[in-house]
Amino acid sequence: MSRTLAEAAAEAAGCTRCRLAQGRTQVVYGTGDPDADLMFIGEGPGFHEDKQGEPFVGAAGQLLNRMLGEIGLTREQVYIGNIVKCRPPGNRDPQPDEIESCTPWLVEQISLIQPSVIVTLGNFATRFVLQTQTGITRLRGRVHSWHGRTVVPTFHPAAILHGGGEGSRQFDLLLEDFRLVRRALDESSPAASPDVEASEVTVDVPDADQLELF
Repeated sequence: MSRTLAEAAAEAAGCTRCRLAQGRTQVVYGTGDPDADLMFIGEGPGFHEDKQGEPFVGAAGQLLNRMLGEIGLTREQVYIGNIVKCRPPGNRDPQPDEIESCTPWLVEQISLIQPSVIVTLGNFATRFVLQTQTGITRLRGRVHSWHGRTVVPTFHPAAILHGGGEGSRQFDLLLEDFRLVRRALDESSPAASPDVEASEVTVDVPDADQLELF
């Protein structure tokens, strides 16, 4: 019998599988509805996330909250996680062995939550989940299938902020993608999607030098 998300999070809190455990303040496992139909996957915790123990709580998180509001949702109605659960030093990209060590936590999250729609935020998460080296600019704007789920890639909120924020072309595209998320969610049928078991999912870890920051 599978354990609960809370039980998995409790075990993850003491994880020492990779070097990131040495410099973290705390594990940032994830937050939101454990039965959410919609799950977001980012890259990894930053400074504020490491201190507060919750993903996307800084400026990028505020933008994510706003985009959720634009499609009639709140953080409490979705689930938000990251590829790695501990902050890399200086917010550097996670290394391949760190990703490999952390992958079982993410796979278990997905298998326990069973979301109908997964949104990958930025190049890093998108290439990791979809196993492609195609950039986010080419992948966004349409849905993709993964283990019976719908995947909607979009820009990382931090990239939007670095690129000019509201009023920029990327901001408009982000909003367009979130409206696509809303449609995908409305059209999804959880009952028709097969359960994703951790043992069924194999993820190849891409080389860090092949991945862009967002």
